[in-house]
Amino acid sequence: MFFHPSMLILIPGMILVWWAQQRVQGTYEKYSQVQSTLGMTGAEVAETILKRMGVNHVSVEPVDGVLSDHYDPSAKAVRLSEVVYGSRSLAAAAVAAHECGHVLQDVEGYQAMNLRAALVPVVNFGSNLGPMLIMGGLMLGALKGFGLGMLAIYIGIVLFASVLVFHLVTLPVEFDASARALRLINEFGILQGEENQGARKVLNAAAFTYVATALYAFLQLLQYILIIMGARRD
Repeated sequence: MFFHPSMLILIPGMILVWWAQQRVQGTYEKYSQVQSTLGMTGAEVAETILKRMGVNHVSVEPVDGVLSDHYDPSAKAVRLSEVVYGSRSLAAAAVAAHECGHVLQDVEGYQAMNLRAALVPVVNFGSNLGPMLIMGGLMLGALKGFGLGMLAIYIGIVLFASVLVFHLVTLPVEFDASARALRLINEFGILQGEENQGARKVLNAAAFTYVATALYAFLQLLQYILIIMGARRD
């Protein structure tokens, strides 16, 4: 198995990602046990927000999976996991409202959301091919010098850098959707008093997972750069 000392810089990122995942799961589980005063299901929360905002062309549908909730702009559908769709908890209300936040971003043509969508094909390509080109370029350079190998390495770095850009663009998209969600559930009286604080904690925990993921992507890119610098010195 290939090992390079630069891999050690990934450890803090791994710990942070793990901690963020544990935090969001724990926070969600805690507030999924607390029913809201109005007792609206996640589906009812989403339908209420969309109706009140005059959005009539987006459907609300159940989807398989746990925390698999998302907004599909191509299908114009808010898809809520079954535990959110039919739940009357604070957590379900927060998640449903968050996805409606993405709907409103789409309706308003929110630039960061459009940029993120445009980056998806590049990221899907770069996240797999980028590291392969970098490692392939290093092996080629070790055998025949760094002429052609460096070209492969540079292309790989650019491709993987697109992954980091994607995660960085994701941050304002997710933070904005959560801010919209908190404002709407308060404005429309979907949650009452301290219930809004519970929703805020759920969304803040979820948002931190995006921060942790972005940091880990940065550390991965830094690791590749350190490997390349070391190989060139050798």
